[in-house]
Amino acid sequence: MDRIHISETSSDKVPNTSPTAASVSTDMYGMAVKSCCDQIMERLKPFREADPEAGWDKWVERAYFERVNLSAQGFYKTPDLWFDWSKGKGNLYSYFSYGASASEVEVDTLTGDFTILRSDLVMDVGDSLNPAIDIGQVEGAFTQGLGLFTMEQCVYLEGNGRTQRGQLFTTGPGTYKIPAVSDIPVQLNVTLLDGTSNPQAIFSSKAVGEPPLFLAASVLFAIRDAVRASRAERGIIAPFQLDTPATCHTIRMACEDQFTQQAQQCFTNLSSTRKWTVNV
Repeated sequence: MDRIHISETSSDKVPNTSPTAASVSTDMYGMAVKSCCDQIMERLKPFREADPEAGWDKWVERAYFERVNLSAQGFYKTPDLWFDWSKGKGNLYSYFSYGASASEVEVDTLTGDFTILRSDLVMDVGDSLNPAIDIGQVEGAFTQGLGLFTMEQCVYLEGNGRTQRGQLFTTGPGTYKIPAVSDIPVQLNVTLLDGTSNPQAIFSSKAVGEPPLFLAASVLFAIRDAVRASRAERGIIAPFQLDTPATCHTIRMACEDQFTQQAQQCFTNLSSTRKWTVNV
């Protein structure tokens, strides 16, 4: 490993690379690197066969003096991807990633605040290239999903002369809440599924950057179950709507009691109702 050095990305090396996005970086560039290695190993083959015990340094030295090209360029394009939109048939993806999650939450029905007591995540990443990195990716994507499903609400301005109606107010972390240390589960367990090789990608691995984000939906549904239990205690069995993001305000209003009814009246009839609450 101490012989491996990686320089900064530069278009003077490969001008038409794809961005490191959509969770395909390892799939594409892993294959491209492997292509380079295969080319160089093939050029070193005569020296390896002539003296198998010489070792890497000697093979490279002899190839150098024989004027063998010891550099290579690799490029990879995922094969067999196509789609006929007129017929609705084709193959848009080379493989699929799978995961499962279960979460336990505690909801304060008087404020709408909640605590994630525990989340258990299982992710199919094929044969993991680096379990430490993959687990970190799962944890990070799950936390990002918490923001998506429970916090990061888009708020648009009404317009008051200085601002335009419909202008987005929550343009960054300074104007909306993102997950912090205190928001992650008290107990977070991540397991990489064993025995799930993937012949479609480099060394049977699978993408793990973005797919785990959806595992955070287990928190949303756990909150919904808690709200349902709270409503049932007051004899409310009617269906209810809990939109995402399930913010404290949304959760509190979904619990439905005397105070939420008064608040709703205040919100819908501002001119005649005494303002005893503030819509945040």
